Amino acid sequence: MTFLGPLSRAAALAGLLLSSSFAAAPAFAGPAEVSLLKSYIGEWRGRGTLVGAATETVVCRLSLSQGNQDKINYSGRCTLAGSNLSVAGTIAYVDASKRYEAAMTSNATFSGIAVGQKRGGGLVFNLRERKPDEDGKDMSISAQIALNGDAINVAFEVVYVESGDSLRANVPFAR
Repeated sequence: MTFLGPLSRAAALAGLLLSSSFAAAPAFAGPAEVSLLKSYIGEWRGRGTLVGAATETVVCRLSLSQGNQDKINYSGRCTLAGSNLSVAGTIAYVDASKRYEAAMTSNATFSGIAVGQKRGGGLVFNLRERKPDEDGKDMSISAQIALNGDAINVAFEVVYVESGDSLRANVPFAR
């Protein structure tokens, strides 16, 4: 089994916290799209489990606030086995592409773009990416962030392509 070092866990947490990410395109959303985004403004807390070579508890905080124009800014932090990961980004509805988008950067050199779709009364963002870890081994990263009513759920998986070893996490957030 591959040893999953601190940077691998940090990359996993980065994807986990909000693998949502957003391009710098202007966002001119209608009232319904803006209202849906604003309904998630506030303070969120989550606790879940990261499963890989070992099982570890993940504790996260997430803050969503009003950004410029009709954008929502977010910042978050997760703690795992004494390590901290922080992420920040923006979520918006981009009229030009008729979709929700989110952008993220992190202190673990992880960044990405996720596209969101309206499902029921909420939003679901999906991110899929393939990149090397700190040792140059290819990782396949997938994450889903579901915003639905008074809940946010983050599901995340990293698979090391060569070995098939994986890290999986599920963290439900509440206000």
